[in-house]
Amino acid sequence: MLYLVGLGLGDATDITVKGLEAVRRCGRVYLEAYTSVLTVGKEALEEFYGKELILADRETVEQEADSILKEADVCDVAFLVVGDPFGATTHSDLVLRAVKLGIPYKVIHNASIMNAVGCCGLQLYNFGETVSIVFWTDTWKPESFFDKIEKNRQNGMHTLCLLDIKVKEQSLENLMKGRKIYEPPRYMSVNQAAEQLLAIIQNRRLRGEESEITENTICVGLARVGAPDQKIASGTLCQMSTVELGAPLHSLIVTGTMHPLELEMLKLFSGDSSSFENNALQRTT
Repeated sequence: MLYLVGLGLGDATDITVKGLEAVRRCGRVYLEAYTSVLTVGKEALEEFYGKELILADRETVEQEADSILKEADVCDVAFLVVGDPFGATTHSDLVLRAVKLGIPYKVIHNASIMNAVGCCGLQLYNFGETVSIVFWTDTWKPESFFDKIEKNRQNGMHTLCLLDIKVKEQSLENLMKGRKIYEPPRYMSVNQAAEQLLAIIQNRRLRGEESEITENTICVGLARVGAPDQKIASGTLCQMSTVELGAPLHSLIVTGTMHPLELEMLKLFSGDSSSFENNALQRTT
């Protein structure tokens, strides 16, 4: 049996009882280590689970999936995913490979950022399409995510923005030369994401385009959701560009039309309630 087990968002103890029982009876246990991170390291997980964990990076999962499934037809293998196995990222390919090989699988769900964002007070059924904001480079500055956020806002919907994670990435030079040398991990912060959104707004304004999203659009920054030191900050997009929420992982929400109760909740996390209220009241129903 192949088990896909969600670990939740906080630390080792966030695994479900069902998930923990599955992990402890597995012969091999892999930890997916490239789409998200917990607040504790691999060693803490191993101590709590009572199992040695095999780190599975992007290369392993995408190019060597058969090694994960090896002998899974005769013994139990677990694949651990921070959050939910089918939350912010899916592992459908692994499931399809298992089915093709005649290996049964079971998914054990857990909390993910996709539902835990409700902690800020915005109602989950008022969210539109989730987007990913990627790190810009000097030569690559895509704006497609902005168009999706704008479409959500035109429809009155909030947008959850998942911020870029760069783990075990190679520079272009090392990639071209086939050198297995990796760059240090990087995690996009709320203020970095806000700066990129503000740059897009400014660029479009210079082209004579007025965006649905402006410097005064109300946003929410979240950090380490589910952890004891979770942080939430609400304010304008401009204010989000200067907010400091500490260590990763960060997420950003761009609000749409807000119910009065949603607005009241967001005020709890605002450092400047007067300007916040003046701007937010324009988008309430």
